[in-house]
Amino acid sequence: MSLIEYSDREMMMIAVANAIAGDLGQALRLNPRASLCVPGGTTPGPIFDTLAGVALDWDRVTVFLNDERWVDEGSDRSNARLVRARLLRDRAQAAQFIPLWRDTPEPEGVLDAVAGDLAPNLPISVLLLGMGADMHTASLFPGADRLAEALAPDAPTVMALRAEAAGEPRITLTAHVLNDAMAKHLVITGDEKRAAYDRALTLAPAEAPVQAVLRNTTVHWAG
Repeated sequence: MSLIEYSDREMMMIAVANAIAGDLGQALRLNPRASLCVPGGTTPGPIFDTLAGVALDWDRVTVFLNDERWVDEGSDRSNARLVRARLLRDRAQAAQFIPLWRDTPEPEGVLDAVAGDLAPNLPISVLLLGMGADMHTASLFPGADRLAEALAPDAPTVMALRAEAAGEPRITLTAHVLNDAMAKHLVITGDEKRAAYDRALTLAPAEAPVQAVLRNTTVHWAG
């Protein structure tokens, strides 16, 4: 992986949006369609704001999330709600969006259906990841109930995981699906997360799940 440090966050967000747009443009030049896999949370919002206005063949792009809380899109905690509000607008509203949440009480019953919907869009063309101060990425949390399975090279495309730090049950893409993306970007902000990232480099994925997805990843950091 490579690490790029920025003098301020606004500059970083614009640079990352431009890098993703460039990667998507390259993927579209080589393929009929491209896929963009993005995180939820608050960090990527400014990236989405810029990316939404970029001139791309968005009607040839499929967008889906790294992971999702098992809440409907009316919830403030829905990652899909953020994506629809910040990314799937302006020019990017022409993109296809595949939600991970389905209207069932628990995620386990729809995993095969979600994996089937994602299958034509794999491997991921362009991946954007975030990271928590606990070194989780997507919903691969340290201490999650099925983390070892989700980190395994033969894991299914998506899994349901539960962890004390996660709150609700989660559905997440597994480590090898994320790691196989053609272009990968990880965005981190602040000194606490930078220290967590540096520590993750010294740990095994079971302790620092982000470690499992760092191969050939461009890491972007601003304080």
